[in-house]
Amino acid sequence: MDLGITGKTALIGASSDGLGKAVAKMLASEGVNVVICGRTQATLEEAEAEIRAVTRGEILAQTCDVTSEDDRKALLSAALAKFGAIDILVTNSGGPPAGKFEDHDAAAWQAAFDLLLQSAVGLINGVLPGMKKKGWGRIIAITSQAVKQPVENLVLSNSVRASVVGLVRTLANELGEYGVTVNNVMPGFTRTKRLEKLMETTPAFRTITNEIPLGRIGEPDEFAAMVTFLASQQASYITGVSVPVDGGWIKALL
Repeated sequence: MDLGITGKTALIGASSDGLGKAVAKMLASEGVNVVICGRTQATLEEAEAEIRAVTRGEILAQTCDVTSEDDRKALLSAALAKFGAIDILVTNSGGPPAGKFEDHDAAAWQAAFDLLLQSAVGLINGVLPGMKKKGWGRIIAITSQAVKQPVENLVLSNSVRASVVGLVRTLANELGEYGVTVNNVMPGFTRTKRLEKLMETTPAFRTITNEIPLGRIGEPDEFAAMVTFLASQQASYITGVSVPVDGGWIKALL
């Protein structure tokens, strides 16, 4: 299937590793120019080399801590200088620390807000003028299955990621007239370094495959395929939705 996005440009948050990198690689393999970022230069360079091996487009790699307003502005400035506009934005970040409600102080809640919601707001603000001018755009948030069904011992993620869903649904209403779709993708338990760490440190995570109908954790490429489809021309009539990629872990009907 021709996804109709060859030559488009995508900016993917926190894309030097994990789900963000998987999304960047898959978009690049479809001929999309990609802007990738990460906090660690060495990890970013490794990701850039991996993507260059599969890309049919161009790539820009820049260090960026998405919680930093200055870093976000520098990333957006470099991306717009090189490509002129961003057609596809994938908001993404790492996850906040595990723990129960009483384990976290006010600083931890503020850090989670900056990491999960404010980072998305800042990047959206930077790309939206260009999307509206073109009359075409894709904004895709990466959140978590936790926004639909809270995950034990992840109160920060459960709480603050849900606010991103509110943002997505509201923007879908506001931006439809400009040809910009806004969607949320909810990864389930997927093979990333963060999940591996949680499985090592949190007993509840050691038996998670027992709760997944498919009986296994997901692979990053399986998640990236959904994001790539939502970025495509074929997904032009899909907006305001939250799509799980979780192997059936969420038990709700809708």
